[in-house]
Amino acid sequence: MKATHLKYAALTICLATSMPAVYSQSPATGETTLEKKPEVMEGSLTAKIRDSVTFSTLTKALKAAELDLVLGSKDEFTIFAPTDEAFGKLPAAVLAKLMLPENKEKLRSLLLYHVVSGKVLSSDLKDGDVKTMNGEKLKVEVDGDEIEVDDSKVFSANVAANNGIMHSIGTVLVPNSLEGFAGLE
Repeated sequence: MKATHLKYAALTICLATSMPAVYSQSPATGETTLEKKPEVMEGSLTAKIRDSVTFSTLTKALKAAELDLVLGSKDEFTIFAPTDEAFGKLPAAVLAKLMLPENKEKLRSLLLYHVVSGKVLSSDLKDGDVKTMNGEKLKVEVDGDEIEVDDSKVFSANVAANNGIMHSIGTVLVPNSLEGFAGLE
């Protein structure tokens, strides 16, 4: 009986604070507990990407790879974000295959190849390699105000989020580890 009252009290608090509620029951004790569901922080990289009409495919891919919560957390990242147009350059069958649940790790690797740790402004980028979150390196070339990563031009730089920086690019970058997967080049 007490557990039921606690459940209703917790639900009331959640509704009052708009916090998503997740209940779990311990198989050993039968006790019901309230857990806070992970959520994307407002103003985060994930929120900026999600709220832009230019990144709907990236939004879906981040969610499918379960990276939306990572880029929506307090940790700081920089993402070289491919636009919908960039994803449109991929053969439709390749994108569909990447989005399948059985290819989640390949999709994660592809997306993490676009992410580096910390906040990196365009003015901080120098010629050379930068290590990505999938462990491979991107080639950065800087010529005055022109920046390219793996031969893809950065056309919108330094979009600030509360947990990082986003630079828009017009190509989906493919790490060496995924070359040849389903026609990726």
